[in-house]
Amino acid sequence: MSDYVDSYYRDSRQVSLDPAPALAEARRVDVAIVGGGVTGCATALDLAERGYSVAVLEAHRIGWGASGRSGGQILTGFGTEMSTFATALGTDAACQAFEMSREAVRLTAERIERHAIPCDLRAGAVYAALKPRHMKAFAAEYEHMREVYGYQALHWLERDALYERVRCEAYIGGLYDAESKHLHPLNYVLGLARAAQQAGATIYEQSPATRIEHGEPAVVHTAHGRLQADYVVLAGNAYLAADVAPELAGQLMPVGNYIIATEPLSEAQVENTLPADDAVSDANFVLDYYQLSTRPTQGPRLLYGGQVSYGNKPPRRLAERMADKLGRLFPALSGIGIDYSWGGLVGVSRNRAPQFGRIGHNVFYAQGYSGHGMALAGLAGRLISDAVAGQAERFDLYSRLTHRRFPGGERLRTPLLVLATNFYRMRDLI
Repeated sequence: MSDYVDSYYRDSRQVSLDPAPALAEARRVDVAIVGGGVTGCATALDLAERGYSVAVLEAHRIGWGASGRSGGQILTGFGTEMSTFATALGTDAACQAFEMSREAVRLTAERIERHAIPCDLRAGAVYAALKPRHMKAFAAEYEHMREVYGYQALHWLERDALYERVRCEAYIGGLYDAESKHLHPLNYVLGLARAAQQAGATIYEQSPATRIEHGEPAVVHTAHGRLQADYVVLAGNAYLAADVAPELAGQLMPVGNYIIATEPLSEAQVENTLPADDAVSDANFVLDYYQLSTRPTQGPRLLYGGQVSYGNKPPRRLAERMADKLGRLFPALSGIGIDYSWGGLVGVSRNRAPQFGRIGHNVFYAQGYSGHGMALAGLAGRLISDAVAGQAERFDLYSRLTHRRFPGGERLRTPLLVLATNFYRMRDLI
């Protein structure tokens, strides 16, 4: 596949890049980056602005993978509970990690403003409860985040207060995060790439890395060229080819995730779905998440995600099933037309915490964002850039997290995860 998937994002692009032909030569650079998503482009931008010579190898097009297909939510926190960090690193380090997740959101907004990226950045995220046990868990999290982490941006929502923001009778309450945001993900990553090019980075599209010769310098090979570099950054996440980094085999589970986009909504339909224009996710293990799009010439669409798969094929009757569920959540959208349906791979680590580390001395990697990558990937770019420049303390805080491989090896890890997910699906129904 050489172009973007058939998504709403593809058809609402507003950012163009300078030509980025395939690598067809041997070059020497300071830093070679494998992967043209948010991690790779943010790293390239930061390093190029510091004066390093940087080249990005993207197997398809910039933003072709998860970064250009996601739900576009820019969230504080992580895909796992803060207890994962506190248990592994201690409370003080966990507090530092959480503060960096807040920094990731601010950094996203700063880059968008500084580089004039037209990606419809908007504030506000709601976490919605469907059951009393969800509200009990939210209450504990609300108090814990205020008392231990000093986080005051979470606001408690009883049923009526939540309904003012999200017109769904199924929700019984929830939390509102005033610091979290949402945006158009493809325009955002393209904007980072454009800024990186303007800062002096070179981007090569249609240039999948095939292998790395480790050493000082290292050499990254493609089918028709190679990059010799003092440092290499692996930023492919769930799309990173196994032959490029066999050392990371089994560390991630590539999970298929899917989104539909409705036809444009009327003002009345907007008022009866998301009148406050928040991003929303529910508290189920296999969660629903959604937000409104913006588009100057049409009414907004609802972008709704909520299905997963662990094979190479999407679930059967995907768009139809998601549209039916959407209509049950919001009667005002019952029977609405679905103009787009697409999917992509999310890289999930076993403990659902981001996985940062090194292979040898000079190969960095950042992956396993587990659904929180749009903000954290931008932070990874900053931390990797700091580490290349000789200030690795903050990167190393994350690398201290212990990550285990998924059990079962390549053949059995997916069936085992399907069994576990089905258990939690059943629990979601209780």
